[in-house]
This record gives sequence, C-alpha cells and structure tokens, in this order.
Amino acid sequence: MTPTELQAQIQLCNDETNKGNFDAAEQLANDLLAVLELPSHAEFVVWVQNNKQQLRANALLALATVEYRRGNFDNALTHAHRGLAIAEEENIPNCKAKTWNIIGLVYADLGNYDKALEFYNKAYETHAELGDSAEVASVTGNIGIIYRKLGNYTMALEFYNKALKTHTELGDRARVANVTGNIGNVYQNLGAYDIALEYFNKALASHTELGEIVSQARITGNIGIVYYSIGNYHMALEYFYDAIKMHVQLGELASVARVTGNVGNVYSSLGNYEMALEYYNKALASHKELGDIARVANVSGNIGNVYNFLGNSHKALEYYNKAIEIHSELGEIAGIAHVTGNIGNVYSSLGDYDKALEYYDKALLLHSGLGDKHGLARVTGNIGSIFKKFGSYDKALEYFNKAFEIQTELGAIASSTNAIGNIGNVYADRQYDGYNPTKAEEFLLKAIVSGTQIGAKPMVVEFHKSLADLYELENRWQDFAVHFKKYIELKDEVNVAETQKQDAIREQRKEIELAKATAAAKLSATTTLLHRVLPESIASRMIAGEEDISDYFPSVSILFADIAGFTPISAQMPATIVVRFLNYVFGEFDKIMKKHGCEKIKTIGDGYMAVAGAPIESADHAERIAGAALAMQEAIQLPEEFREYLPKGKEFGIRVGLHTGAVVGGVIGDERFVYDIYSDAVNTASRMESHGEAGKIHVSEEFLKKLLMEKNEWLMVNGEWLIEEANDSSPFTINSLPLTINNLPLTIMPRGEIDIKGKGIMKTYFLEKV
Repeated sequence: MTPTELQAQIQLCNDETNKGNFDAAEQLANDLLAVLELPSHAEFVVWVQNNKQQLRANALLALATVEYRRGNFDNALTHAHRGLAIAEEENIPNCKAKTWNIIGLVYADLGNYDKALEFYNKAYETHAELGDSAEVASVTGNIGIIYRKLGNYTMALEFYNKALKTHTELGDRARVANVTGNIGNVYQNLGAYDIALEYFNKALASHTELGEIVSQARITGNIGIVYYSIGNYHMALEYFYDAIKMHVQLGELASVARVTGNVGNVYSSLGNYEMALEYYNKALASHKELGDIARVANVSGNIGNVYNFLGNSHKALEYYNKAIEIHSELGEIAGIAHVTGNIGNVYSSLGDYDKALEYYDKALLLHSGLGDKHGLARVTGNIGSIFKKFGSYDKALEYFNKAFEIQTELGAIASSTNAIGNIGNVYADRQYDGYNPTKAEEFLLKAIVSGTQIGAKPMVVEFHKSLADLYELENRWQDFAVHFKKYIELKDEVNVAETQKQDAIREQRKEIELAKATAAAKLSATTTLLHRVLPESIASRMIAGEEDISDYFPSVSILFADIAGFTPISAQMPATIVVRFLNYVFGEFDKIMKKHGCEKIKTIGDGYMAVAGAPIESADHAERIAGAALAMQEAIQLPEEFREYLPKGKEFGIRVGLHTGAVVGGVIGDERFVYDIYSDAVNTASRMESHGEAGKIHVSEEFLKKLLMEKNEWLMVNGEWLIEEANDSSPFTINSLPLTINNLPLTIMPRGEIDIKGKGIMKTYFLEKV
C-alpha cells in the first residue's frame, strides 16, 4: 500500500464506525496493523519507518472505538491502553488526547464518573494546547454528559451549549446533531417533554440525513422514553422496538440491554408485571455481563418497583438497597433521589407513614436541589397520599394540586391522571369535612377517561373501584353496578395473582436445566419432537442453541375458533369418542392452516388458536387467515361416528373470530417448550370469537381494513372506492354493504356497533362465503 492509502485507511475505518459498520471497520483496522508488519517497497521504507508507530496507535484507537460502540468495554480498554502506550512513548499528542477521550467514554458508560472526568480533562487540555477547536468541543460535550448523569443539569446545559456553539461555527453537522440530542436528554430529565421532543426530532432528522444509523438508533430510543414519560405507551413501545432492531443490527449489546430495560418500564406501567420482569431480567443480566454498573443500579431499582407493586416488600427493599448502594458509590444524586422516594413508597404500603414521610422528605430535598420537576411532582403526590391516610385532607389536597400543576406543565399525562384521581378520592371521603360527591364524581370520571386513553389499566381499576364506592354511599345502585362490574373485569385482566405465580416459577428456573434442554434439542430424536411441537423456524433456532427466543411482530392476524354447543355435544359422547372427535376436528384445522400459510398456536378445550404473519412475517397475513377461516367453515364434514352423537336438530357449527394487531411471540418453558403469542390484540381476537355466532366469521374493523389494504385493487369496485380514505390511520368506512370481494370468495356483512367485553363499543363485521 502507498503512504496515501495507508493514511486513508484510518479515515475509512472511522467512517465505517460512524455508519455503524463495525465489522468492516474492525477488518480495516486489523488489515492496516497486518500491513505494517510486512516488508515495504524500497521507496516507502523510510516513510513507513517514520510513521509506523503513529499508524499503529491510530489503528488501535480505531479498534478501541469499535469495541466501545459494541459495548465490549474490556476489549475497548485493552486496545486503548495499547495504543496509548505507543502514543506516549512516541509523543503523539493528538493520538494521546483522542485515546484519553475514548477511555473516558468507556468509564462513563461503566458508571465510573470520576475516572471518566479524569481522562476527559486530560484530553481537553491536550486538544486545547494543540488549538484543535473541534476536538475541544467534542470533549466539552462529553463532560456535559457526565454532569447530566450526576443530575447537575445546569452544568450539563452549560457545557452542551459551549460545545454546540463551536460545532455550529465549524459547520460540523454530525456533532451539532449529537449535542442537540444530548440537550434533549437534559430537558427530558427535567420533565420538559415538549422541549425534549423538539431537540430529539431535530437531531434525528440530521442523523438520518447524514446516514448515521448509530445515532439514529440512540435518538429513536430517547424519543421512546419521552412518550413513555407522558403516558403514550403505544408510541413508546413502537420507538423502543425500532431502536432495539437497529442496535441489534449494529451489534451494540450495551444499547440493546438499555432499551430492553425501557420496554420493561412500559409493561410495568401497563400492569403486565410478568412481561416487565422478563424484560428487566434480560437487561440486568446483559448489564452485569458488560460490567455496566450504573445501569445495573437502574434496573435493580425497576425490579424493586415491580416487587413493590406485587406486594413483596422484602424483595422490593432488597433491590432498592442494592440500587441505592451503587448510586451512592457512583455519586449519582438523581439516582439516589429516585430510589429514596421508592423506599418511601414501600414504607407507605406497609403502613409505616412516619418512615415513609422521612424518605419522601429526603427525596424531595434532593429533587429540589437538582431542579428535577418530574421527581418533584412524583414525590409531592406521594406526600399528599400520606396526608390523606393521616386524615389531613386539606393538606392532602394541597399536595395533590401542587403535583397536578407541575405534571400538567410538563405534559405528563399518566402522572396528571393519577393526580386527578387522587383529588377525586379526597372529595369522595365522607370523613372529610369538605366531602363533595359531585366534585368527586367529576374528577374520578376524568381520571378514568384519561387513564383508559393511555392504557394504564392498574390506575383505571382503582378509579372504577373508588367511583363504585362513591355511588354506593350515595345509593346510586345502577351506577354502582356499572363501575363495580368494570372494576372486577379489569382487575381480572391485570391478574396480579397469576403474575406472582409466574414469578415464583421464574425464580425456580435453573440455568443447568436450560443447558440440558438445549443440548438435548440437538439430538435427532428431540429434533423430530421439537418440529412437532414448535413452528419449524422456531425449532431450528432452538436446535442452533438460541436461548430466550422472543420476537416482536408489528402486524399479524390472529384467529380464534371454537365448536358451537360443544358442552351438550360432548355430554352425549363417551370420553374416548370426545378425544377422537377433537383430534379429528383439530387435525382438519391443522391441514387448513398449513395449506394457507398460517401457524397453529395452541388448543384450549374445544378452542383453537392460530396466527398468520408469525413466527415468519408475511405482508398478506390478513388474506391468509381469511382464506383459512373460510375453509374451516366449509371443509369440516363430520364422519357418521361423530354425527350420531349430535343432539337432535343440532347441526355441527364453528364460531370464528379474527383481529389484526401487534404481538410478541416467544418460547415458554424450560422442559416442555411451548410457542405462544401475547398482546392485547390476542385478547381482542378472542373476544371476536366469543361474541360471534355459529357458522360465521366475526371480524374487527382493524382486521377488515388490513384485509382490504393488502390488495390495492380491492379498494375500488366498478369505479367506486370501498374506503373513503385509503390509508392506515383513517377511520374505516365502506360506502356500500353488503360487499362482495372477487379476489376472495367472501361477502362482508356489517354487524354494527356492539359492546365487546373488556373492549367497549366496537364496530364489527361478518365475513361470509359467497
């Protein structure tokens, strides 16, 4: 290679790293190191000898950067210190400064902020001596990150704005975008979510335009955090899953772990504690493996939250104390404040209110010192709850109203919803001299509407109960019945008791058993069995040694079916005939699913569940499942050995329900593997079946819209549009019903709006064979 090519290889390596092409960057750096060991052409010998050590130091710096981006911190430090030794021996100041900066980045991600600042300051001084304004600004921004993590937001903004000014003057768009995103992080921490989104969207647009997928992934995850903070859980999950996909593609293990923990936060807020613990434990294991102590503390605190929700105070305090110990060692005031407030929550749930107030007052003082409005609002609301329990109602209202004002200012929907409900509960308490059922009803209804809109089931459950209690006090029995029934239904859905059982099972899992199962899966006999009980693609992944198989599918179609009148039918049959009868019917269903490219998930009694679009994604999943549903209604002809047992005048019929939505699919169990899918969309599909009719296919508006959208030609018949606005966000309106679609032999029949249990009023349809 020529001298020019050798120098260009370093720049090319850095460019590939910035694009997220870590394998390519690593290869380029290693190739350069290998070339430097080869004999040079005569005309290049002197040049190579004079520049070899500098090139080697820069190549090692490039490798350290790659490993840092991947989250392999030990490898990053190894390469960095090797390069630094060369740079110090040869006195290469620019390389020394850049290497100190990378070492600082590693220690920052490991939560060792004192060490990080030590190396950043060395890098800053050297770059300043060299007059390298761009690198000075870069290190200045990194120092700002440390102050943000320490909860010193004023200092963080000061350093960020200095860095932003210099990068802007130099026209360095990539670094302007980086600092813009970091400023967004500060405003997010301060609870100024509108301002945070403004900065994040600016940064994301710049990174996208520049093709910087590494930074795109980071900012995408940050936007997810903002949506989570304001209670928009659907949007939060959408951004988090997008971020995880990008980080996995890039091989950024530390970032995958971080965003995985954020997904756990969403499920915790939605009351799905089983899923929350699953994601938290994945994140915790990854952070420990990577040596990321700061995030071990964060996730430990989040696991403590789940155990507190489940009523396991001992476990909650155990995880909180682990977290606060790490935060204290690292000097993380924001982390200490947050966990201190959570410990107050535990003592509050135990009825030790004096102890709870002690911790809340400590947390309030810390949040005030940081200027953290989000933390202030949260703890202020908690203090209000304590005063209500003491019977100090006016004091409770004072704190609840303070909390509501701050949360409204921040745009934090979930938190403000909780405050509204708390205010309602004070007015609903007859022991309060200011008891006001009218105001109580007004606030509680507002809280229910807001909580339902954001999907915060645990919160809504309690507000329905409060409203039912109020109506009971006022002898409004009809209203009482409505809200008490809703309370029972939602409480069952949250199903805390079942989550506790699942958590106990998870605690008992042994790594050695999983290793045995994986090894056994590679045996021929087990391979055959796995292919029988699991989808082929999933079985192949398990045999290859993949553990914890779980995938997110943004759009699938789900089918539930059951045998109409099965109870009276089976009552006429001997037990052996019942089993043979179900085997025959489900065997026919299995053939239909295979023919139409759908996947059977499971059977429950006389119920049958299948999906199209998972575990292998397919764009035409609605068409596939519709074809399968039609075939199920027509293909089953019972043999005489079963027909003779049908009650007199009773025809064999199948009830089918279809819905489209997002799901998470994964393998459950350590010894008996089961592939299953989970989400609210699954519950809705089940409701479509249970509210359907024998011999008919009952579908949701979402499913029908997806079915029509899959084929553009279906949107128009005889020159007339079937849908008034042909896009995924529009309301679904068909101009003429019933409607026959020629591409599939079916007719759409409107059923109108019906009350679906647990879902409210929904517009649904029947699909019938032409």
